[in-house]
Amino acid sequence: MAYLYTTLKKEGYSEQVIEKSRFITHAAPVSSREEAEKYIEKIRAQYRDATHNVPAFVLGDKQQTVWGSDDGEPGGTAGSPVALLISSEGLTNAVVVVTRYFGGIKLGPGGLVRAYTSSARMALEDAGRLDVFESVSGKVKTDYSYLGKIQTAEKDQPFTIDNIAYEDKVILDISYAPEDEAKVLGALMDICSGSLDIL
Repeated sequence: MAYLYTTLKKEGYSEQVIEKSRFITHAAPVSSREEAEKYIEKIRAQYRDATHNVPAFVLGDKQQTVWGSDDGEPGGTAGSPVALLISSEGLTNAVVVVTRYFGGIKLGPGGLVRAYTSSARMALEDAGRLDVFESVSGKVKTDYSYLGKIQTAEKDQPFTIDNIAYEDKVILDISYAPEDEAKVLGALMDICSGSLDIL
């Protein structure tokens, strides 16, 4: 399968206290700028009493968009380092919001960069990594008698059953890499002794 990019597996969370300031971080996989902005707004609303809610995201299969905002922290000490961290970790289609409740002790520019990036790194680790590959989706229709054999073949063949609809015949939504199309459809035809409709 053709590799496309690496993103986050699920939402991630971290919390740490540095020099009495509390840093709470949320990270999530997203598929568009709109989705990233909605997520940022949700976190801002959740922590509306915080001193800072620093957002950053990286978007596009080639990391075409790398963006961060310092949200009131000194320029270049918060949002940009977090956005660069996401990018340098080889991740994309990911958003991070680091929330800070100021504890009364100033961290200085270097301390801020370290605090924001370490908080973001912990949340990214919690979220986990997911490699995304190019795939093709298709529908096939066959008799119920072949369903068990197709489900067994899924373990050995390069396709995934995404959904099964039970109608007069069984209809399967399948996905596979573009280069495996002939192999997958050939294998399914063999299993069903030729009585397979490709929809």
